Amino acid sequence: MECPFCGKPNTRVIDSRPGKIEFEVRRRRECQECSQRFTTYERFVQVPIIIVKKDGRREDFNRKKVLSGIKKACEKRAISINRIEETVDTIEQELRENNDSELPSKIVGEKIIAALKQIDDVAYVRFASVYREFKDVADFIKELKGMAPEKCLPLEFDGTLDKADERS
Repeated sequence: MECPFCGKPNTRVIDSRPGKIEFEVRRRRECQECSQRFTTYERFVQVPIIIVKKDGRREDFNRKKVLSGIKKACEKRAISINRIEETVDTIEQELRENNDSELPSKIVGEKIIAALKQIDDVAYVRFASVYREFKDVADFIKELKGMAPEKCLPLEFDGTLDKADERS
């Protein structure tokens, strides 16, 4: 391993431990030349997962893309970045356990939806509105009916408020 400070190839491992996710190793290293210490992460290289899009295009699974989408859905919510990272790790691991080299994008989207539903209702609805391409308020109401307790949203709610409701 080359030292990032002086560029010399003489480094030694001081400490090794498992990383945050499966198949990852965190190594603490020290340069023999300049005595600087640094951390490296080693990850087992796996066969790429190919995602088949709705239009038939194929692209490699992009962990960053999933992370970005979940972060946007969780924006301004009390959800830690660690929780979001763990969620992405779990989704990626579940996809790899599927043992298929090609997966439809729908599977990835539904796994994200299911995970967000467990984490935060608002983040779930935000992601669902984009993923399921809500066209109008009626689509939101339909989704909310399936998740809200009966006392919060009447089953006959038609999207309008009467004057008594507006004052409260």
